[in-house]
Amino acid sequence: MRGNVLKRLIIIPAYNEAENIVKTVEAIKEKAKGFDYIIINDCSTDRTKNICEENGYNVINLPINLGIGGAVQTGYKYAYNHDYDIAVQVDGDGQHDPEFLNKMADYLIEHNLDMVIGSRFIECEGFQSSKLRRIGIIFFSKLIKILTRVEITDPTSGLRMVGKNVISLFAQDYPRDYPEPESVVAVIRRNMRVEEIPVVMKEREGGVSSISMKKSVYYMIKVTLAILIERIRKY
Repeated sequence: MRGNVLKRLIIIPAYNEAENIVKTVEAIKEKAKGFDYIIINDCSTDRTKNICEENGYNVINLPINLGIGGAVQTGYKYAYNHDYDIAVQVDGDGQHDPEFLNKMADYLIEHNLDMVIGSRFIECEGFQSSKLRRIGIIFFSKLIKILTRVEITDPTSGLRMVGKNVISLFAQDYPRDYPEPESVVAVIRRNMRVEEIPVVMKEREGGVSSISMKKSVYYMIKVTLAILIERIRKY
């Protein structure tokens, strides 16, 4: 905390986001006043590293590719080590609009929450993913509701803001592959408070999504098993 102002960090995982990273960071600078940011360059093979360094962006360049989970956890470790009060993941592909970040922070603080998820499916505006992915989102939403009795309309949303307790948790323990649904269950199971607010997301403007059609079946099976294991895990 700086004086009476909470320290707020934006974690930007980036793998081969040369086409998007400048727009993402400049939008953050313009729309998310009061937030610091750190880019986690996950050993990109394009010019992401060069572009970040040429523009003087705050960046950690990982020496090997850790995947989305490892990259995001690196950001949480950074937040924990630098004593941030709030951290939020904003994907490097430009889909997450930083305009909503101060609203999310206010909601987190005012409602004394541990996590706020930006959901595409409360007001159903903007880009809401492909039809195939929406089927998966509905499935995970129902599975989480059955296992935790908490309704999460957008369990795969990467736009998630957390407080100090979750920063500490995620710095120590964070899923490696497709971490969003599993990590939400982990937070709920520790009796932490999670709520959603409506946001509008954009369609990816450039680059390639990390989840291809070929990975969809693996994704569904892997995440389902991970959620079930997390549900029965003892702490």
